[in-house]
Amino acid sequence: MNFVSRTAILLFCDFVLVNLAMVLTLLIRFYESGNALYYLQNYINFAPLAAGLMIISFYLFRLYNKVWAYASIGELVTIATAVSTGTAGVFILSFFIQTPLPRSVVLMSWAFNILIIGGSRCAWRVYVKTQKTIGQNNGYKKEKKKALIVGAGDAGAMVARELQNHDNGLVPVGFVDDDVKKHGMTILGIPVLGGRDRLPAIIKERIIAEVIIAMPSVPGEIIRQTVQTCKSANVRLKILPGIYQLINGKVTASSLRTVQVEDLLGRDPVRVNMRQIAGYLTGRTVMVTGAGGSIGSELCRQVAGFAPSRLIVLGHGENTIHNIVMELWESHHDLTIDIEIADVRDKQKIDSIFELYKPSVVFHAAAHKHVPLMERHPDEAVKTNVFGTRNVAEAADRVGTDIFVMISTDKAVNPSSVMGATKRLAELVVQHLNKMSRTTFTAVRFGNVLGSSGSVVPTFKRQILRGGPVTVTHPEMKRYFMTIPEAVQLVIQAGAMAEGGEVFVLDMGEPVKIIDLARLMITLSGLEPGKDIEIKFSGVRPGEKLFEELLTAEEGSDVTKHERIFVARPTGVDFARLEAELHRLWIQNSNGRIASEDVFEVLINLIPNFRHYRKEWLVG
Repeated sequence: MNFVSRTAILLFCDFVLVNLAMVLTLLIRFYESGNALYYLQNYINFAPLAAGLMIISFYLFRLYNKVWAYASIGELVTIATAVSTGTAGVFILSFFIQTPLPRSVVLMSWAFNILIIGGSRCAWRVYVKTQKTIGQNNGYKKEKKKALIVGAGDAGAMVARELQNHDNGLVPVGFVDDDVKKHGMTILGIPVLGGRDRLPAIIKERIIAEVIIAMPSVPGEIIRQTVQTCKSANVRLKILPGIYQLINGKVTASSLRTVQVEDLLGRDPVRVNMRQIAGYLTGRTVMVTGAGGSIGSELCRQVAGFAPSRLIVLGHGENTIHNIVMELWESHHDLTIDIEIADVRDKQKIDSIFELYKPSVVFHAAAHKHVPLMERHPDEAVKTNVFGTRNVAEAADRVGTDIFVMISTDKAVNPSSVMGATKRLAELVVQHLNKMSRTTFTAVRFGNVLGSSGSVVPTFKRQILRGGPVTVTHPEMKRYFMTIPEAVQLVIQAGAMAEGGEVFVLDMGEPVKIIDLARLMITLSGLEPGKDIEIKFSGVRPGEKLFEELLTAEEGSDVTKHERIFVARPTGVDFARLEAELHRLWIQNSNGRIASEDVFEVLINLIPNFRHYRKEWLVG
């Protein structure tokens, strides 16, 4: 049945129901007085106008555009509003048309219309649901598996409703929640059976086949405890993604997935000021460098969601750029996307791109980030991380870019590697330019991101799939971790807060031991560390530290308006010396290849707290 036919049928049905409501009102109002027949005869002439006004009100409130099989409280509110508006119109009309119909009857008919019109929609929903249930029972012979939902809040209720409304082989039989006020209550007809401490007993008593964790905002420790309990009970485990992954507020069966290491390391969800962010991104020309990388591609995804007038996707690797652009075109059909394959070290090309687009906002994510590789090729680290950053930043200054945000790293703090030291120099370059430019230059510093191409997580996954061993450099090695989406959200928020010259530092939570991360990943794979998968220590690699820092002792930090973003206090820098030393390396680069010894010498001269393992040998 097409939309026109469906609407015509609904219009006719509503015409009948509206008149039925008025007839019932007249019968009840005048039954005892014996005047009901008299008023019914008089209403016949008034009926087309009265019912017509009600139908027009229903149409204006789009009652005929709704799928009533999924009606909820919102639809009932719409019905009440439409009936009230239509009744007001009929009441006003009664003043202009000579009719013996009492106006009190018009007002009384309001309640009957809500009951009858609303009831008809609810009855249709019940009918559709009943038919669906019968069809499932007839066509689905296999007995459904019992599911237990951990978390009796909004997310848990959304999961339960999804399982009830769709045939996915699971039937929710209970909730588990630590809130004692909910114990013994029911949600959507499903009982809350107790707290998480009763999980093993409930799983055994109810013969639970699958546990679904629906607590998107709890700390990772609670998720870890829940996972451990469920693993020992030998049940399948699924989890609802974090809040930042459920932007549209909808849950489907496909939203549920197996527990991942990101869930176990979770913290409080990131909250951003959407109005503040939209204020500097919406309707603007935004450029992302390094757009094919883990951080750059996520920046593109999230920036696209704020409806910029143009998004310039700039990167050096054609395959990764192609992948993110295809994804953006599929999800944002109306967004203007420009693709630029370019190396940030190519100053002439970068200048021409900026002259062409004159971006208002630039997120500079292009960088060399692999610590051991940059130890072997320090000249490449300087060319990309320092000179590349300067090329992009100076081009932004020349065309009058409003905001320039550089993505930095915790390895820039008391650096022990060439990668970290060159990122620190890039921070200094950006701060130096901010003093001379109308562009607002800022840097955002954070630690490792889970799932990025350089993260230990993909490496551990590959090693576990091969049967081990899993290699950890040192038993005391610690790192800060953050998921890619939450890191990018905070980067964008920091850009909205920037006043110029700051180094923002993201709250990374507590550092995690790499060996604990390895054990968690082995356990999540259904294996036992040390028994099924061996863990070996490979030794600390050149340039690595046992733990990373987010701030130097001299910097300290100041709070900002956002509870997860801090700003490092500025440290004194000899910018004249910075220019001289960088010029020295630039001349070498122009003449051919930068000597590694000269790179280390410049890094030592410009960064007093550079703690490289070769420092003493070089200085001596």
